Amino acid sequence: MSSYSHMVGSRTYLFRDLKDLMAKATPARSGDLLAGLAAASAEERVAAQMALAALPLKTFLNEALIPYETDEVTRLIVDSHDGAAFARIAHLSVGDFRNWLLADEVSEAVLTATAPGITPEMAAAVSKIMRIQDLILVARKCRVVTRFRNTIGLEKRMSTRLQPNHPTDDATGIAASVLDGLLYGSGDAVIGINPATDNVPQVVKIVTMLDEIISRYGIPTQSCVLTHVTNTIAAIERGAPVDLVFQSIAGTEAANTSFGINLALLDESRQAALSLGRGTVGNNVMYFETGQGSALSANAHHGVDQQTCETRAYAVARQFQPLLVNSVVGFIGPEYLYDGKQIIRAGLEDHFCAKLLGLPMGCDVCYTNHAEADQNDMDVLLTLLGTAGCTFVMGIPGSDDIMLNYQTTSFHDALYARRVLGLRPAPEFEAWLKAMEIFTRDDDVIKLGKALPPQFQNALLRLA
Repeated sequence: MSSYSHMVGSRTYLFRDLKDLMAKATPARSGDLLAGLAAASAEERVAAQMALAALPLKTFLNEALIPYETDEVTRLIVDSHDGAAFARIAHLSVGDFRNWLLADEVSEAVLTATAPGITPEMAAAVSKIMRIQDLILVARKCRVVTRFRNTIGLEKRMSTRLQPNHPTDDATGIAASVLDGLLYGSGDAVIGINPATDNVPQVVKIVTMLDEIISRYGIPTQSCVLTHVTNTIAAIERGAPVDLVFQSIAGTEAANTSFGINLALLDESRQAALSLGRGTVGNNVMYFETGQGSALSANAHHGVDQQTCETRAYAVARQFQPLLVNSVVGFIGPEYLYDGKQIIRAGLEDHFCAKLLGLPMGCDVCYTNHAEADQNDMDVLLTLLGTAGCTFVMGIPGSDDIMLNYQTTSFHDALYARRVLGLRPAPEFEAWLKAMEIFTRDDDVIKLGKALPPQFQNALLRLA
């Protein structure tokens, strides 16, 4: 395994291997410091970034950060790599790759064609030497479109996950939050619930309730109960009207094992969902969530920095053609992303890397109450992600998830981003909002219309 070095002034910095170089080149974050992987100084970080910039991209095809023989995620990355797509960039160094990505002639079509040739480690490496504006500019050029009951990811569109969580899974409380979200145009990505009681009968109960709402009012969206994949498979076997299969995933086999999953199980769940044939405009049936620090928290990072581990999770997601993927960027806590500055940087890195690899990437713009962050930081990240072409964000009553106890984005926040940045919901969902007189069109500006007719509100609440 090769070692690397770079001289800054009269001092030469040595990096024992590619893992060490990648970790030391990473912008500062508390998780890498906790793991003992971070650069000891800003000067060492710059030296690592300069050495990384000079590294040929081909290096990542010849030097695995986690051994092929012991990790199925590494095997997936290597075995699925598209050499023909890589040929376009095979002659480049990491620094040259950054310049290539930023070039005007590298269009959406070129990025789409090249994505299968980019490994997660290449994406992570180039992100480490990019500024915030670089991450935004390139991610904005990437276009990833997916479909189930509507079309997600089109240009000048930003979708939302309506997240009506309740601490006791109270049906009336859930229905009230669904209604609240619909009135603000939220829910075109998915109406997705984290169940407080995580068992198969409860999953069946909640997914059936959501299906009744969606079916009765012809809402062109999809539902999901964010339970373990084995619960969803069991619910499908019991005849539950499952739209999307959810699972948290990570970038190493050991971390996925800690989640109780592997690639074969994910494939089984996807096939089960496809067998139901519930999509009307497409068959993307998977929903994945990721987050920097998950592998480290499970002691399953193999000495790889947390952002590179995160990007490896996107290879897992890409394998199963998901409708939605999002990074729950600040949810894991300040032990991994200490403050607003680190959360903002990480969210934009995650979005950039996933879009570069061809994923429909969203972001849960969030933080925990013990992090050195506040809602102003989230406003900044939300606005930057909207500018960068983020596929979807969360919509939660009042920004405060009363079940999971963290702070995220509200229905109002998503409406703000759409208005300020000229973004609109998925087209099928937008047409439904206008038909229900929730949204109106005036001089091509989408704005809130009247409240739903009383009979709609009353009937929706009666479903509970």
